Amino acid sequence: MNPILVRPLITEKMTSIQEKQGKFGFIVDVNANKIEIKKAIESTYGVNVEKVNTLRYDGKAKSRYTKAGVLSGRTNSYKKAIVKLAAGETIDFYSNI
Repeated sequence: MNPILVRPLITEKMTSIQEKQGKFGFIVDVNANKIEIKKAIESTYGVNVEKVNTLRYDGKAKSRYTKAGVLSGRTNSYKKAIVKLAAGETIDFYSNI
């Protein structure tokens, strides 16, 4: 896969948005901009991208109680891209299975 595209988002919410609005979600490189994301998706999947929306998520602080005491840490930060394709186009994530 392209170094800009980390992985596609396949969740219940994203599947619902795909069916209703024709938008697809991807976890992308934190430093990638919208133009790079658009080019990466078009070259990887062979579709025409109309619009790219990006969202940055900060990692959550987590702690747990163990025998050794309280362990604290953070989950990873990531960037999500929601992509709207041209009318009539779709991406099949399950074709390689």
